[in-house]
Amino acid sequence: MTHLPQVKIPATYIRGGTSKGVFFRLQDLPERCQLPGEARDQLFMRVIGSPDPYAAHIDGMGGATSSTSKCVILSKSSQPAHDVDYLYGQVSIDKAFVDWSGNCGNLSTAAGAFAIHAGLVDPERIPQDGTCVVRIWQANINKTIIAHVPVTNGQVQETGDFELDGVTFPSAEIVLEFIDPSDDGEEGGSMFPTGNLVDDLEVPGIGTLKATMITAGIPTVFVNAEDIGYTGSELREAINTDAKALEKFEQIRIAGALRMGLIKSAEEAVTRQHTPKIAFVAGAKDYVASSGKTIAADEVDLLVRALSMGKLHHAMMGTAAVAIGTAAAIPGTLVNLAAGGGERSAVRFGHPSGTLRVGAEAIQVDGNWTVTKAIMSRSARVLMEGWVRVPADAF
Repeated sequence: MTHLPQVKIPATYIRGGTSKGVFFRLQDLPERCQLPGEARDQLFMRVIGSPDPYAAHIDGMGGATSSTSKCVILSKSSQPAHDVDYLYGQVSIDKAFVDWSGNCGNLSTAAGAFAIHAGLVDPERIPQDGTCVVRIWQANINKTIIAHVPVTNGQVQETGDFELDGVTFPSAEIVLEFIDPSDDGEEGGSMFPTGNLVDDLEVPGIGTLKATMITAGIPTVFVNAEDIGYTGSELREAINTDAKALEKFEQIRIAGALRMGLIKSAEEAVTRQHTPKIAFVAGAKDYVASSGKTIAADEVDLLVRALSMGKLHHAMMGTAAVAIGTAAAIPGTLVNLAAGGGERSAVRFGHPSGTLRVGAEAIQVDGNWTVTKAIMSRSARVLMEGWVRVPADAF
């Protein structure tokens, strides 16, 4: 039997926020993978090491978590007044599919830095020293993201003293602006698909839960922690080692996806694991983060825990943080009420790894809420660059 050799593909392994992924320039992909389709999906699964029944990703670049099973493609932008098009694929760990239904807010940070590293930004727009404003077209959801990337000596400044809970070492701060994130472009609906700030969500086998369902940053279903038997201060182990709890959250997610019109049948949820996100909120209280650091109640406005790809996230997804900031800015949502109610332009919330601040500018026009911009700070660092090797018959 003849075995084909491995193919070398230029790639860069980057941490962005509290995630990391394998980044490619579109022109560097094998020709048959430069267009969407099965070949591209097969390539990305093999790069990451999925599907893996051992859930370890030993034979791939993935880290066997939703935060580390990601691939990104960047190219010169096809959109006016943008520098790059950014396409994100969330690779399932144990199943054979890549979910293209949403964005990764954390890797949006890395997309801005990689655009400069990869020579995709016009050199005339890169200062010798200062900040390069990278205009990103997020092609999964058709939205604009502005990354303010620090530059020193004409190169991306990666080292610094900016600390981000959930990331071990400090780095340089990158400010992200999510422009008009209040409508998931893929769905084309309003920020609140049901038309309500709070709904009674019927979940088979669980009952009726109060829920805020929003499409800002990423489609997200928020419920109250106490309504599902939690305090809001839980860490990963409390949820991810409990099979019954994970199944309960999946049922809530499916019910929310159906109510939001993201899927037409419960069966469709199997191939749409990346969205919507499910999160639970609670009022501020003292708790101990996963690092062992004590987070005092007066340091945060509320507590939020969110699940990604069926597991409790170790910190907070960037896109979910946009949803949190947006919902917090709108009086009457469950997030806003957990934060104490009233009007606000920014919120600091507690997550399993610590705290995060996100700002949002929400306005009401003709009775409908919209958010013009959400802002947060993250960081990014190249971990390795060169080639990723993949068996030629894998895709």
